[in-house]
Amino acid sequence: MTEIIIDKRFCGPPNSGNGGYVCGRLARHISGGAEVTLRAPPPLDKSLDAAATADGTWELRDGAKVGATGRATSVELARVETASLQEARAAELLALFKPHEHPLPNCFVCGPARAKGDGLRIFAGPLGRHNAVLAASWTPDSNLAAEDGLVAPEFLWSALDCPTGFACNCDQQSATFDKTPLLLGRMSARIKARPRPGDRCVITAWPAGRDGRKRMAEAALHDEAGGLLAVARTTWIAVERDVQLGR
Repeated sequence: MTEIIIDKRFCGPPNSGNGGYVCGRLARHISGGAEVTLRAPPPLDKSLDAAATADGTWELRDGAKVGATGRATSVELARVETASLQEARAAELLALFKPHEHPLPNCFVCGPARAKGDGLRIFAGPLGRHNAVLAASWTPDSNLAAEDGLVAPEFLWSALDCPTGFACNCDQQSATFDKTPLLLGRMSARIKARPRPGDRCVITAWPAGRDGRKRMAEAALHDEAGGLLAVARTTWIAVERDVQLGR
């Protein structure tokens, strides 16, 4: 059993952890590709237990309550969208929310209210050549490094999280965008290679289907030269605005 504390710096909604970051923290215990299901909003600044079960599943527990479960899985995408660094930076200028309209302005990953070096400040916008695909650039800060000097895995999960949430609200047929409040329900990711802090990266994300309140999307992280670093598949749940905010 391992203690995990989600520092308030890593929030998504105001009072709970960013989903991708929390999934990445639990996935550290799983070799290779992993799938993590969030079952309750991850509390901030509270001691949680990560423990393996008899069948090899990992659980993130808040006392007797299971807040997330993780397992090993194969994460292979049918297609992987790419963009150049120049295209990604152009897409950011078309970010889907203006700063004053952002639904979660203090989100660790996509919040415009977070200072550079504090939040990841990943602002995905539509690629000019394909409005149903989003892109953003990302240069990891030095404070995201793990002991080996590379960016810690949970921050790659984080970077792939919010862009897929925005992609879920893109309609593939009309290339239009809605602003339905969403919460991450499940995330699967496979990390092929980890960048170093300061390396310029490109994130792409695209919708992958809908089923009732569930909205699915996929994402990829590449280095500046186009080398694949990581891929992810996510399922988001449409919720009321108060639920998104944890009220």
